[in-house]
Amino acid sequence: MLARSTERRDFLLQKKLLAAFFQHRIHYAMLLPGMLYFLVYKYLPMYGAVIAFKDFSINDGILGSSWANPWYKHFKYFYDSPYFAQVMTNTLLISIYKLFWLMPTSILLAILLSEIRWKPFRNIVQSILYMPHFISWVIILGISLALFSEADGLINTMLKDWGLHSFPFLTSNEWIRSLLVGSDLWQNMGWGAIVYLAAIAGIDPTLYEAARVDGAGRLRMIWHITLPGIRNVIVLMLILRMGTILDAGFEQIYVMYNIQVYEKADIIDTWVFRTGLEQFNFSLGAAVGLYKSIIALTLVVTANAIAKRWGESIW
Repeated sequence: MLARSTERRDFLLQKKLLAAFFQHRIHYAMLLPGMLYFLVYKYLPMYGAVIAFKDFSINDGILGSSWANPWYKHFKYFYDSPYFAQVMTNTLLISIYKLFWLMPTSILLAILLSEIRWKPFRNIVQSILYMPHFISWVIILGISLALFSEADGLINTMLKDWGLHSFPFLTSNEWIRSLLVGSDLWQNMGWGAIVYLAAIAGIDPTLYEAARVDGAGRLRMIWHITLPGIRNVIVLMLILRMGTILDAGFEQIYVMYNIQVYEKADIIDTWVFRTGLEQFNFSLGAAVGLYKSIIALTLVVTANAIAKRWGESIW
């Protein structure tokens, strides 16, 4: 009797699960492309990380290549490199500068957009701000050359016409980081505001109505309702950003830097590309990639643990 009761309970549970799966089948179907992306491009390549501990040879393949001696040989090569301090400093500084400018600007932009009441105007402004995100870094380099070139750039031409001296914006160690951060800000601040706009849209409108009845102005409502309402999203984005703190933007920097600004713009990824991949030293590239991943994981876990103390963690 007890066995039959258990079987019936299991049968009802399976039937309930199938019904729930069928009810949400559209959501699971929408989830599938994302899962396939992570499986193909994020999880399957993890197998290749083993070459960080091998002297990888294309002819012998991953399994046939001999193990490095000692096992940390390629990590040590990176750490002992005379460029280690320089590329680490450049990577961290450029990444922190981008974080420092991009997040507050995106938040401010989202708040300003949410305050525009005339919807057609707001849509036009949003579209203009989103557009740079879809422009490739090669095109942005072309725009930068047209604006900042020392020989015939628009800005330097104007400075010369006014009797001032020109500035080597693109080939000077003093300007290159500002140029990298500024172009990244121009490309991504509109796109970054989308998340915060969505968070602002989710705030209960009755809170604003109650505040308005109490005589609160726009700035007071932003300070006491809007910012606390998106605080969890800000913390979430900050924690996620910690995971990419060693990714200062390979594509942008590879396109925009040159040998004259290596001292201030050469980052881990560009150094690995030149030293590792262009010289077919794939083991070094894998070792540095693994090193970055471990650092990123540590930073994310630490940031989440700190955020947990204020009840804003993501897990």
